[in-house]
Amino acid sequence: MAKTAVVLLNLGGPDRPEAVRPFLFNLFNDPAILGVPAPLRWLLARAMSAWRMRKAREIYDRLGGGSPLLANTERQAGALAEALADLGDVRVFIAMRYWHPMSDETAARVKDFGPEDIVLLPLYPQYSTTTTASSIREWRRAARRAGLTAPTRTVCCYPTEPGFVGALAALVRRGIRDAGRGGKPRVLFSAHGLPKRVVARGDPYQWQAETTAKAVVSALAMEDLDWVVCYQSRIGPLAWIGPATGEEVARAAADGVPVVMVPIAFVSEHSETLVELDVEYARQARELGVPLYVRVPAVGTDAGFIEGLASLARRARGADAALGSGEGGRLCPAACQRCAYAVSLD
Repeated sequence: MAKTAVVLLNLGGPDRPEAVRPFLFNLFNDPAILGVPAPLRWLLARAMSAWRMRKAREIYDRLGGGSPLLANTERQAGALAEALADLGDVRVFIAMRYWHPMSDETAARVKDFGPEDIVLLPLYPQYSTTTTASSIREWRRAARRAGLTAPTRTVCCYPTEPGFVGALAALVRRGIRDAGRGGKPRVLFSAHGLPKRVVARGDPYQWQAETTAKAVVSALAMEDLDWVVCYQSRIGPLAWIGPATGEEVARAAADGVPVVMVPIAFVSEHSETLVELDVEYARQARELGVPLYVRVPAVGTDAGFIEGLASLARRARGADAALGSGEGGRLCPAACQRCAYAVSLD
């Protein structure tokens, strides 16, 4: 029976208080995050992880001392394995970028499994050089080091995958219904932000995040829907893409409309949803007098989303090309010069 390994790529998060600083160091030491020469990047990563640690510890203390991301990703992996059971001996692995299990650990486990083919499936629906590309490059380095030679096919992005969009639309519809008790709501599709200079260099993330939002709005088919895409999680002094999520919460308060907050780029619950959206922006909304604040959950193990992931894995497994998007080929416009189809991911 043929063996297939599906590797879910994700960011990772510290699993205990002592892991916060090394997690942050790994994050800031990534050349996709700090694009400076290695010796200087190492020094900056040490300084920035020390500077950021106190705030990050406060965030993770709210979550019991660590991130729930791995546990949530494990549930997604289990659900995906069930959805792919008819293909034969399929095993779903997890490779995190900045904390365990990291690519070297997972590549060794995949090697022991001995697959005949491998599918890389990011849990970032929208492609970015700072997330997907970095994770794919790290995996390929680890795979070479582990001696993995099985043919590997990579899904680069799936911002409009029907299962993903359908799952989001169903959740948003319920959120709109609940928020409607406070008036006609405004839907805020909140995505993790990026520095403007990253997007200006051709990173397709903003275009893909906004494409996802448009697809969800189309699926909702609600006349005169009030919605906007906004961006959260800004850190540092650089100019970031906008509008900022906090600015949109303030605008909703000024307009006297309820808010439906939707994590458009996160597929499982972690600090950016459980603390930023559920605590910080909810508090801002309350203090500013937003009539009602409803946060839509991440898609998690929603059956439609998991079936969408299974469809992506099936299609990739049977494809001739080593790289594919949710729509088969390149979907980004020409202006996105750093999409997966335009640059080397080795």
